[in-house]
Amino acid sequence: MAGTRKDRSPAFDAEALDQMSGLQALSRRLAQNRTEADDLVQDAYLHAFRASDRFAPGTNLRAWLRTILTNLARNRRRDQGRSRVQVNEEAVARAVDARASEQASPEQLLLSEAVGPRLRAALESMPKNLRDAVWLRDVEEMSYADMARRLRIPIGTVMSRISRGRRLLHDRLLGGSE
Repeated sequence: MAGTRKDRSPAFDAEALDQMSGLQALSRRLAQNRTEADDLVQDAYLHAFRASDRFAPGTNLRAWLRTILTNLARNRRRDQGRSRVQVNEEAVARAVDARASEQASPEQLLLSEAVGPRLRAALESMPKNLRDAVWLRDVEEMSYADMARRLRIPIGTVMSRISRGRRLLHDRLLGGSE
């Protein structure tokens, strides 16, 4: 097996181990705590000894070991970022229960979370047919044809409701009257 103890030269081992204090200093800068830093150094040496057959004698061993250590630290940070999903199950359960008891439509739930209080109040104060037209076009980005089919009205009526709804919403947000 390449990279085993008997395949490596004693000079390689000695020179690699001479670099330990520098690798420990680097790993302490890269890691979040001393234990993680020590693990990084250990893993770096493990990788280096296993791959010693790929190291070209006469080249910079220090740089090679530092590269291995740096790559290991970067990969760990990346992997930890992927796996650190913390879920507060109690909060999720409370939110689900609260949503179930509200009997709110998906549009109402999205509206309550996505828009500020003034915009929400202005939208809720509009007639339903105008509010639905503005919502479907501007929030859900539905085409006029799809809106006409969904609302079961002609396309011309869809365009008219959108225009009137936007104008009314604009006036209400600026404090004007209908």
